[in-house]
Amino acid sequence: MLRQCFMLLAASALAAAAHAHQYSVGDLVIGHPWSRPTVSGMPTGVAYLSITNHGEKRDALISASSPAAARVEFHRTTFEAGMAHMRPAGALVIEPDTTIRAEPGGFHMMLVDLKSPLVAGTMVPLVLRFENAGEITVQLQVEPMGSSPHR
Repeated sequence: MLRQCFMLLAASALAAAAHAHQYSVGDLVIGHPWSRPTVSGMPTGVAYLSITNHGEKRDALISASSPAAARVEFHRTTFEAGMAHMRPAGALVIEPDTTIRAEPGGFHMMLVDLKSPLVAGTMVPLVLRFENAGEITVQLQVEPMGSSPHR
């Protein structure tokens, strides 16, 4: 009985960790990096996450890369005359004591020229480079379509 309880607790902890993962570099906390699955032949994927700056000075996400794609580009979705437009974006500034979000309908990262499809339930490495905090590799959790990402 004790063994069964332990196994249940361990499984619950692993499931929670799979849904809510975060990383720290310098004064920054990167919360729940995630993506959506792609189909064969689809050349781009997307990356979403949150970044909280617990420091006293601003920082900026200046570039990103992934072994899963030829390059990673920063984009921002804007709405003009009722139409959505995706435009290239520059560095993402994170002011002190603020949280910014890369999310659908706003700022996001495009994984361009994918080397293979992104498959639900897998993890994809994403290297983030910050102006002050330096570099960190996070894992994008590829979440099934229709799921509600945890932040």
